[in-house]
Amino acid sequence: MAEFSLSRSIRVQADAARVHGLVDDFREWQKWSPWEGLDPDLNRDYSGPDRGVGSTYHWSGNKKAGEGEMRITESTPTSVVVDLQFLKPFKASNVTTFALTPVGDATDVTWTMTGTRSAIMGLMGKLFFDKAIGADFDKGLASLKREAEQV
Repeated sequence: MAEFSLSRSIRVQADAARVHGLVDDFREWQKWSPWEGLDPDLNRDYSGPDRGVGSTYHWSGNKKAGEGEMRITESTPTSVVVDLQFLKPFKASNVTTFALTPVGDATDVTWTMTGTRSAIMGLMGKLFFDKAIGADFDKGLASLKREAEQV
């Protein structure tokens, strides 16, 4: 098993509290997540608190959207940590972290996914998954930026 880490960053012209509010509440992810548009009939189930630690989001959709669950395990003003379980089309467990670093009146946002992969999945990751996920992170961060910068 090989460990991996994949990160993308963007500067958002909004304070960290505004960005945090969009990340710390899974219902807000519909406004910016790059995967929300993969299935117009996506089944969403929210449980636990509305936001913060213990908040949980389960989704199930078509082949593109797959199925999985996210649970917020840590939430501070400058960080949100999510336990991510993919169930379909493949099983995987990852940790996703959003680091929010105030820079003047802006916020640097870094979205990182970490986990372990088998040797075969490690090779597939380097050849395909990392590029695809990186592109999705870039798309999601651009949407998060647009949403956070709206007045």
